[in-house]
Amino acid sequence: MKITTNSNFHLTYCTNIHPGESWLEVFANLEKNVPELKSRLSPKAPFGIGLRLADVAVKQLLESNNLAQFQAWLTQQDLYVFTLNGFPYGGFHRQVVKDHVYAPDWSTQERLNYTLSLIEILADLLPEGLDGGISTLPLSYKPWWKKDQASCETVLKNSCFNIASVVAEMIRIHEQTGKLLHIDLEPEPDGLIENTSEVIDFFQNWLLPIAGNYLSEKLNIEQNLAETKLLEHVRICYDTCHFSVEYEEPKSVFARLQSAGIKIGKIQISAAIKVKIPAEVEKRSLIVERLRPFAESTYLHQVIERRSDGTLYNYPDLINALPHLEQSLAEEWRTHFHVPIFIHDYQILQSTQDDIATVLQLLQANNACQHLEIETYTWDVLPSEMKIDLLTSIQREYEWVLSELAA
Repeated sequence: MKITTNSNFHLTYCTNIHPGESWLEVFANLEKNVPELKSRLSPKAPFGIGLRLADVAVKQLLESNNLAQFQAWLTQQDLYVFTLNGFPYGGFHRQVVKDHVYAPDWSTQERLNYTLSLIEILADLLPEGLDGGISTLPLSYKPWWKKDQASCETVLKNSCFNIASVVAEMIRIHEQTGKLLHIDLEPEPDGLIENTSEVIDFFQNWLLPIAGNYLSEKLNIEQNLAETKLLEHVRICYDTCHFSVEYEEPKSVFARLQSAGIKIGKIQISAAIKVKIPAEVEKRSLIVERLRPFAESTYLHQVIERRSDGTLYNYPDLINALPHLEQSLAEEWRTHFHVPIFIHDYQILQSTQDDIATVLQLLQANNACQHLEIETYTWDVLPSEMKIDLLTSIQREYEWVLSELAA
């Protein structure tokens, strides 16, 4: 839905909330949920969809007349697609996902082919006058390569070549249709690029020189122009949960990215769990018990603790971190678990909701990004006392964002 405030935002929610990997399952979820949400939230104006498609759904959507039929349904229902979630390639619900969510990574032909197909779909669905973004993984999963620097560098280099191939296709589409598409790399804890410093390092020392040279030769253009086009078509997906878990201040992130010439293609609106760690062992034991239901088996829930001297320490998953809490040197823990954005306090736990509010304020001041996507995908695995009707929950998330923007 389009929101006219100081900036023109397009707000949606990511349909990775709904289980389903095949196109038939995806479309059944859209038919069931999206028109009802539109009637509640935007009955008289077009309503945007943040579409998540697994590779199997992508291939099925591109078969026969499926894409044209989907476009006809969108028109009939007064809906539009302006952003895709191209991070999870395969299954994402009701199975163990964990680090499999990073495979295949950006060094592989499978990831390249999948993203090229997403580009084909988005170019067809995107309304005139809008740019379109595809959020994608932060290249790879850092623990896979932590002990093998040579292999890590090979992954970075091959990722640059594959991203350059994607950019070449987006340039062709822009020249032929006028539609501007971009892929939005999504930093997160333990991603190969996980924070602002690593993003800037990747762009400056890998993407621009390596992919820039590839594009320069492929398109027969100057290196400087190739780098300009890379910065137009490769952006960052700023997930508010992820940057909060990294203890990064939104104002600093925005300023550093802008100074480096790196654009934000999409803001994913999500909240992490945070908790202040008391000195008393008994109180720490209570926190352990309160966190335990969140240590579920489907997704990775990375934990970053901040110690009194400001240093950060990473745990790969909440289930690995919990045994260390009672003796930890931490003063605060933040956990990569997307909790409902309209709730700030969970008994002795809190959320990083304040960072979302700060980001929304910054966006109205500097117009850094127009694409906003609510992404609380963990409804199925939330502790039972936090589960309420799904559509009502999504509606409450929209209403919280709209109230923040109005404020």
